[in-house]
Formats: sequence, C-alpha cells, structure tokens
Amino acid sequence: MTRLFAGTPFDIPPQCEDCGKLESECICTTEEKAQAEAKRQREADRLPPEKQTARISVQKRKGGRKATVVEGLTAKANDLPELLTKLQAACGSGGTVKPKQDLVEIQGDHADTVRGTLAGLGFKVKPVR
Repeated sequence: MTRLFAGTPFDIPPQCEDCGKLESECICTTEEKAQAEAKRQREADRLPPEKQTARISVQKRKGGRKATVVEGLTAKANDLPELLTKLQAACGSGGTVKPKQDLVEIQGDHADTVRGTLAGLGFKVKPVR
C-alpha cells in the first residue's frame, strides 16, 4: 500500500446519503437534500413511547359536550396526527390535534378507551383529576 489511508474508511470517496452515488455524480437537488435532512432530524428527535407519559383528562365544553384531552406528548417527539388517527379508530369518534399546545383531543368521554390504546402502544399513562 502506497497511500497513507489505503483500506481505511478515510480512503473511500464520499457518497450522497440520499441517492447513494458518489458526491461528484450526485443528481439530488438542494430541495431534495433539504427535505431528506429535515426528515432525518425529525426521526432523530423522536422518543420511544416508553420514555413518555401521557396525561388524560375529560373536559366539559360549552353546550354540555365533553372532550377527552391527551397532554404531555410533544409534537416534536411524536407523530401526533398518526396517533390521533389510531385513537379515533379505537374510540369511533372525531378529534383534532393542536400541535402548538401539544394536545390531542377526542370528542366525547373516551378516557378508558384512550388510556387502554395508549398503554397498548407503549406509553405511560397518568390520569389527571
């Protein structure tokens, strides 16, 4: 071997993380690279469900309606719209995500169903009184 770093990872030419080609032959646009980097950052910010605690409460709204509210799960650490879809399917009702307040709301009094579903997904669940 004549080169100093021959056969080491430093000797391998750099490759694009997105398309897998050499960086000199990469065909990715700057927009595609930015989107891929944002996706990698979102995935790095995610926390496993076992490390998060959800607080469930039932709130009374105007007109006597009730809403089940899930707090404590941040939008940065979770995919709240996907979680809302799972909770809606389990409860059979509508709901919404409020990412600025890190809230998931389900229409109606479904605290027990939401508690069971979140526990089944691996989240720690704490009721709020």
